[in-house]
Amino acid sequence: MSKSDPKTTLADPEVQASWFARVREAHQTETTEDYVELIADLLDAKQEARLSDLSARLGVAHATANKVVARLKEEGYINSEPYRSIFLTEKGRELADACKKRHQIILEFLIKLGVDPETAEFDAEGMEHHISPKTLHIMKDFKG
Repeated sequence: MSKSDPKTTLADPEVQASWFARVREAHQTETTEDYVELIADLLDAKQEARLSDLSARLGVAHATANKVVARLKEEGYINSEPYRSIFLTEKGRELADACKKRHQIILEFLIKLGVDPETAEFDAEGMEHHISPKTLHIMKDFKG
């Protein structure tokens, strides 16, 4: 991309398409990551994760949470039985741990930049699903 007039200069179409494709891919995994991370937090804090907790904390209808939980079970991230707690499989725990680590790196980076903790937490929640490994590595090593 040229540094001349940003209003009239566009990136190469293939490059720009790859950017949008990456965003679409991140959106597809975002829900899975949010649910798995929340289930891990609930298990760590309360030793159980229930469908009602998920729907309340994610601000979605019980039916929506139920549909996602069914998909997560099908994909091998969780184990659950009707009217029982939800538990992470090894695959689910690995994803949750990776999400938490990524979130923490972004959160600490933003705080080092001077962002207040509440805003940093809010922003990290959105950024964690869209950040590249390269940028995440730079954030992790940032000494600020």
